[in-house]
Amino acid sequence: MHPQSPILFLLAISLLLPAGSAAPPPQLKLRAATFQADATPFPGEPLIWVKPAKIVLDPLRAKGIIIEQGPDRYVMCSVDWCGIGGEWHHGLRTAMARAAHTSVDRVALHVIHQHTAPYADSDGYRILDAAHRPGLRLSNRFMATLTNRLSAAVRQGMKRLQPFDQVGTGQAKVDRVASMRRVMDSNGKLVTRWSTSGKDPKLAALPEGPVDPFIRTITLANNGKPLVRIHFYATHPQTFCCDGRVTADVVGAARDAVEKEDEVFQLYFTGAAGNVTMGKYNDSSEEVQRELAGRLKQGMEASIAATQLHPARPVSWRARAFDPPRKPMPALYWTTGQKPSDELDARTANAAAFAMRKRPLEIQYLDLGAARILMLPGEPMLEYQKYALSLAGDHFLAVAGYGEISPGYVCTDEAQREGGYEPGAGFTDIGTEQVLKDSIRAIME
Repeated sequence: MHPQSPILFLLAISLLLPAGSAAPPPQLKLRAATFQADATPFPGEPLIWVKPAKIVLDPLRAKGIIIEQGPDRYVMCSVDWCGIGGEWHHGLRTAMARAAHTSVDRVALHVIHQHTAPYADSDGYRILDAAHRPGLRLSNRFMATLTNRLSAAVRQGMKRLQPFDQVGTGQAKVDRVASMRRVMDSNGKLVTRWSTSGKDPKLAALPEGPVDPFIRTITLANNGKPLVRIHFYATHPQTFCCDGRVTADVVGAARDAVEKEDEVFQLYFTGAAGNVTMGKYNDSSEEVQRELAGRLKQGMEASIAATQLHPARPVSWRARAFDPPRKPMPALYWTTGQKPSDELDARTANAAAFAMRKRPLEIQYLDLGAARILMLPGEPMLEYQKYALSLAGDHFLAVAGYGEISPGYVCTDEAQREGGYEPGAGFTDIGTEQVLKDSIRAIME
């Protein structure tokens, strides 16, 4: 057994605006607490995909919230990582569930998807271990450390639960940050506009595309005093990648700056952004990175300023299995006589692991009365967020993507037929769109 086998890890873890509305009935007993833990990898641990961490520009964090209603508790956690998949994702959720004295299906674990952070799918690692492939893999020692940190943070949060009697909702447009990655050029040809394509004047000149321009903010408050703000915005949070620098990138910078000025705990979730990046506006220069962080910060602040508080209502949480059609088992390059790179090894192993996967994926839904949150796995395309919003009607809905990363890109059937980057890097097949939309509709009803 490879010394980094994830099996060892699994064995190791046993509003500011005033509101005159009345408080909710006392029998609700609604309480909330925030928590955070250091998620920065040890020196030399791999970032996406196999690039070792060399220098930490700013720490990576796992930040979350515990919501309690009587005997029931629900946990949402957002991590400054690129991806967490397989049994490691399930194991971290299990550890947080134990710490919060709840069940694993009431714990949601998402990444923000910065590309200056780890991407680890333990199911793919098992395939690499069995084949004795040499590539760098995230260590069990670090994953055990992260698990212990998260468990301790949740336990400490349980000691700080505070009542809340209001739920705030706000939204605002974000200026010149998000842009569609799949765009048509002047000849009607599909073009991939990468996260750093602002360097190319021709790609930068192409239209922004039909992004969802809104950042949405949910605030939990007690008698007008905000306890936590939760932001949702749909774009890849990537301005550069893969050179050994560790950072929460512009999203982390904006979130942390707002938290410092607002003096309220801030959570951030990336929406359904599988085909949305900052590519039109980003050339990877430090000046542009600061500008992007500043514009995202302005959007957060405007969404906070637009927040209206509503009386809290009974909370409900739903989880639903989602088992999409999968692409066939890919050829493992090292069995074909080819000499792939360590990165290609990792990508191929992840695809193979998903093709052989037995456990279904999961979508989750939190109804806070005045606000609802839909939580999706993988890298769902923006069309799924727009579909969910169309079902929400007048209800305030926020969407979080990037739960368990194992399926990779979750594409629409049209995108699968068109081809391009996302279908090639996703492991679900044609037919997924109907299955996922049916699941979204069922969980929201």
